[in-house]
Amino acid sequence: MGLMTIGAFAREVRLTPKALRLYDRVGLLVPAAVDPESGYRLYDPAQLPVARLVAQLRRIGMPLATIRVVCGLEPAAAAEAVTAYWRQVSVDTEARARLATVLVDHLSEGGTTMSEPNPTVAVRSAARADIGLVRDSNEDAAYAGERLLAVADGMRGPGGAAASAAAIDALKRVSPTDVPGADLLSVLAGAVGDADRAVRGLATDADQPVTTLTAMLFSGSRLALVHVGDTRAYLLRGGELSLLTQDHTWVQDQVDQGRLDREQAATHPQRAVLVRALGGGRQVEADLALRTALPGDRYLLCSDGLSAVVDRADLRAALAATDDPRDTVRELIGSARAGGAPDNIACVVADVVAV
Repeated sequence: MGLMTIGAFAREVRLTPKALRLYDRVGLLVPAAVDPESGYRLYDPAQLPVARLVAQLRRIGMPLATIRVVCGLEPAAAAEAVTAYWRQVSVDTEARARLATVLVDHLSEGGTTMSEPNPTVAVRSAARADIGLVRDSNEDAAYAGERLLAVADGMRGPGGAAASAAAIDALKRVSPTDVPGADLLSVLAGAVGDADRAVRGLATDADQPVTTLTAMLFSGSRLALVHVGDTRAYLLRGGELSLLTQDHTWVQDQVDQGRLDREQAATHPQRAVLVRALGGGRQVEADLALRTALPGDRYLLCSDGLSAVVDRADLRAALAATDDPRDTVRELIGSARAGGAPDNIACVVADVVAV
């Protein structure tokens, strides 16, 4: 087969002649020859595989400079480069999705600007971490301050307790600060980065401890929620109990992909395997959300030592049964112990009240 005209080549690789001319100018896909009289670009059929690869990489949004690098690699190395690129795209997309969720939540509540919310609410809260009935050590931590609520569940083993404590201590440093509502998310995101570095700093040659973290930071009636791992946050509002977080576990990923149903996930032997945690992976990936707290709201933050033992109906019943957060914490931990308490239990209950 002889050389192909730019039109025939473009049709074969599903690119436009305009795109081929651009790729020629930037040195990405140079024609085999150029007709000296007409100036038409001519392509060798042997260039078809590279051109098809360029077209496919463009369709996934890869920049031309990156494509030039990928096209110069051996197949195995090129595959690794594409994987790394798509992993970064996924991280960036997730970050934008979290921001979109924040904006949707804010706008759906009637806001048009990130203005300071009505500050006439206060938070009454109680916290407790219990060793449970089976474990010989407690890696869970719970904290309830005037403006910060947090639970953390350190991975069982050396350093687990220190990891959960270090994560919450990092957040405590922002708790006394007068943070405007519009700045809550950025302040909390920065504190989570500090927490991740603090946990990583506990590493030894033999062990890298990790921990989950779920926390809320209040400024007036605005609250920022951060979540990493399988600790959870619930909201009881108007008698309805809502789960505000999604577990970062292997089984939850399988449920999201339709490979497991919720009943299978609840009893799966790998249900506690985390895909995100502070101190693990290359960098922390935290879910962030901005919400408005209303008088009468009751929040529950807990470790899986509670949520995996006490079912949702019983959680709702316990949260609705008593007005004092301290009594509710005792009731919830008592329910987990009555269910065998095979794990440590961290629990925070907080009421939003008008002042």
